[in-house]
Amino acid sequence: MNEAASVMNSLRRLVHGLRVFDRAAERSAGLSGAQLFVLSRLNAGGAASMNEMADRTCTHQSSVSVVVTRLVDHGFARRVTSDQDRRQVRLTITPAGRRILKEAPEAAQDKLIAAVGRLAQPDRLNLARMLEQLVAAAGLSQSPAALFFEDHSHGNRNNNPEKKRKPKSHAR
Repeated sequence: MNEAASVMNSLRRLVHGLRVFDRAAERSAGLSGAQLFVLSRLNAGGAASMNEMADRTCTHQSSVSVVVTRLVDHGFARRVTSDQDRRQVRLTITPAGRRILKEAPEAAQDKLIAAVGRLAQPDRLNLARMLEQLVAAAGLSQSPAALFFEDHSHGNRNNNPEKKRKPKSHAR
């Protein structure tokens, strides 16, 4: 097999795994895979600012903000103003958010981040550099690096996850 085919097959496997998770997340929880990933990161790390959530999800603050807004709108997360500094807003998970995570599959993004973390540091650096070169060579450097499968059409298809799921006791 030539190198291009090997790269394409690896990319297909990654995208397929992410897509399968996205569909499973929607079936089990009525949320996108990106929404469950952000919710799981919020749950694992506790209350956080939007910038901290961007760090936890390995994405830009503007990308995670869109997903957080949907989680807040659905009652799975809450924005809380700091008592010490009224300008600072922290995100917290709600009891409904914790309940939904109990039913949800493990986020594919969490698996990918853990897998990258298990690589030796020189390999991680090389992988990052090579992927950046591939993206540049494909002319995609200016494309937004949004969370996987979290686009406007996807976000609109599950306006109310409480109605999409089978009735379970997820009252807020």
